This record gives sequence, C-alpha cells and structure tokens, in this order.
Amino acid sequence: MTKVRIVIGMMGMDQHEVGAIAVSRILMEAGMEVIYLGRFQSPQSMANAAIDEAADVIGISCHSWEYLNFVPDLLKLLKEKNSDISVVVGGSVITAKDKEQLLSIGVAGVFEAGIDKTEIVNSIKSLAS
Repeated sequence: MTKVRIVIGMMGMDQHEVGAIAVSRILMEAGMEVIYLGRFQSPQSMANAAIDEAADVIGISCHSWEYLNFVPDLLKLLKEKNSDISVVVGGSVITAKDKEQLLSIGVAGVFEAGIDKTEIVNSIKSLAS
C-alpha cells in the first residue's frame, strides 16, 4: 500500500500554526506523508500544491473565520481542475453551524477542537482509501 499523502496549510492571514504542526506530527507518526505548506496560503496555492504533490487529502487548519470565505473557493478550484482530492477542515473556532455549512458544500470532514488523534488518523486513512 502506498503512503497516504496530505497537504496541510492555513489560508489567508491566519497565523496560528501550532495546531497544524501538531496534526502534521500525528499524521507523520501514523506513517503518512505530510506536505506542510504553512501560513498565508490561498485557495489557488493549496489546490495547486495538492495536485502537484498527488495528495489524497487537503487539510485546512483554521483559528480565524477566514475559512468560511476561502474553503468554497478551494472546492471550486478543485472541481474546475477535475480533482477529487478530499478536503478536511480543523480548528478551534468551528461552530456547529459552520461544521454543518462546510459539510453541506462538500468538505469531507470537520475536526473540532479537542478531537482525539486516533479519530483524525482513522478519518484521513479512510478518506485516502
């Protein structure tokens, strides 16, 4: 079996990368290949990197509400590029209403603050298979 490949980053001006770094470490320890893009990404840079890296999943870390504006654009770009890469969103500011909205527009998974790391790993593996 090939390694699961996941691109992780933050879009917009969100500078809170501790969560993204922690999740990246968890996924690497679970045997996945993580391509960490870091802060200040755009929907275009996330989509391009994921396609160029043949990623199975895109992980968006969010600790500001900018994801509500950027994630729909990311999903649109992936569709335009005929890409079926799954998108997951995680972070401390996600409300129940935001989670419902994200799932309704096509986000494959939403990880709220405090989620167990085993659930994250299992979800990513499932999405990549």
